[in-house]
Amino acid sequence: MVTVMPFGSDEFLERGAFLRPDTLANTNRMELFVFANDETEQCVLSARLDNLGKGASGAAVQNLNLALGLEEFSGLF
Repeated sequence: MVTVMPFGSDEFLERGAFLRPDTLANTNRMELFVFANDETEQCVLSARLDNLGKGASGAAVQNLNLALGLEEFSGLF
């Protein structure tokens, strides 16, 4: 459910500067991005997700599945 995107994935940027917030709407997915600025020797880590989808109850079911040795996403879809 978590995807680490290729370093400096500029092709995912809207207008060369913004990640579209609606790309992962209604999914349980998360995408992690790392962008670097060589001039300032700084980098930015950004995560894109739809935090309205699963909520605390879905996270609780997922954690219980893991604790009990069941399939992680059993009962969530």
